[in-house]
Amino acid sequence: MATTSAPPSGATTAQRPERLTGRLGVGAVVFMVVAAAAPLTVVAGAVPIGIANGNGAAYPAMFAVSAVVLALFAVGFTAMTRHVPNAGAFYSYIGVGLGRGAGLGSALVALISYVTVQCAVYAYLGYATGELVASWTGASLPWWAWAWALAGVAVAGWLGFRHIELSGRVLGVLLLAEIGIVLALDAAVVLRGGAEGAGLSTALVEPSQLLSGAPGLGLMFAVAGFIGFEATAVFRDEARDPDRTIPVATYVALALIGVFYTLSAWAVVSAFGDAEAVQVATADPGSMVAVAAQRYLGTAASDVLQVLLLTSLFAAVLSFHNVLARYAFSLARARVLPAAAGASHARHGSPHVASLATTAVGAAVLVVCALAGLDPVMEVFTWLSGVATVGIIALMLLTCIAVLVFFRRARVDRRPWNTLVAPALGLLGLGGALALVVVNLPLLMGGSVALGVGTGVLLLVALGAGWVLAAARPAAAAELLLTPRAEGAPQI
Repeated sequence: MATTSAPPSGATTAQRPERLTGRLGVGAVVFMVVAAAAPLTVVAGAVPIGIANGNGAAYPAMFAVSAVVLALFAVGFTAMTRHVPNAGAFYSYIGVGLGRGAGLGSALVALISYVTVQCAVYAYLGYATGELVASWTGASLPWWAWAWALAGVAVAGWLGFRHIELSGRVLGVLLLAEIGIVLALDAAVVLRGGAEGAGLSTALVEPSQLLSGAPGLGLMFAVAGFIGFEATAVFRDEARDPDRTIPVATYVALALIGVFYTLSAWAVVSAFGDAEAVQVATADPGSMVAVAAQRYLGTAASDVLQVLLLTSLFAAVLSFHNVLARYAFSLARARVLPAAAGASHARHGSPHVASLATTAVGAAVLVVCALAGLDPVMEVFTWLSGVATVGIIALMLLTCIAVLVFFRRARVDRRPWNTLVAPALGLLGLGGALALVVVNLPLLMGGSVALGVGTGVLLLVALGAGWVLAAARPAAAAELLLTPRAEGAPQI
């Protein structure tokens, strides 16, 4: 567990307690996690796919349903935050609630999930940048797509090396830009009354439409769009007032993402009309939002949207890089990963070694994928994001179980809604979502049954390895055995 005490005067680097520093407020933490959710990327990429493969014009309602399920998860998650005073996030919560074996296993699952989602978005960033450059110059050089991805790795690594507040400022600017262009499109569609002759869509509130098509697939794609919001606790050591900042930031981020996705998906459907929206999403999902922007905002706005899609992807990889580096730092301090990764920079107060290590891992994965001749979108992005989706939903489900067990055992908080009812309902919702994801794993993995089965086996082996690691290394993650804070601690 990282300490927050200052080093004594004259302490050497070796003697200096390793800690992360920062005074992040609610806004900065929200920027970090909302950027990881990549709002513009979800609207431009996932929404058309959800419309085509889910429940058609009613798909926007799936974002609202997902937000409710995740809000129930967040109630228990934030109630437990003040009783888990370190920045390990999922693994800390699960370990305190279910034991060191489960905690260490979930740490391995989290590492796999965040490494894969980071590399997935790196690959998509490289592809999208290469495509945009090709459209401007006429050049078509497949290897350049990977070169752009490696450039993204380098910039994210440099920002991750420095103080967290620099990343916060960069993410704030990029996030406001991508949200701004989508809200401009939303406003234009609403003010013009939607598609000519069709009006604004009402499909998302019509039961017959909600249950049409494949609502289960729609819910699966919608839940995947929220990945990243749960990482607020990773920034605990760098928050100004963690017991308040982390819970408030979690709720604010979830509310913003849920409202934004629901509103924007509804506007995209309304821009075409219910029937045409499904046709366009099925025929050419990649250009659906760009076409809508051209119709309602003009050609220039459509071009700007395509550029902002790149900044959205970069904001996502920077946010995931920061989360992954802090996971590695926390695990190194817990004697799970090599101790060197638990060093903090003397001036920036950043997990600089962990940042460099995760940068190297990301670059290595991309180089291997490029040498193997894999397609950056249809193979690398699809496969790796599928692994991450399964892993992170499973971790949220385990966290709900840990919350229920912890509060029944520790009796440090007796609020029924926060410690029993909401976490239990969240558990049911996440269990349903995980079941849908597992059943449709081949779809998430590009249609490959072998890859789908392999993903499940990989994550189960990683989870099971936690108990082996706990037995082999008794000192690993010993802070998970700490006594929880006494009843009467401030509650939010």
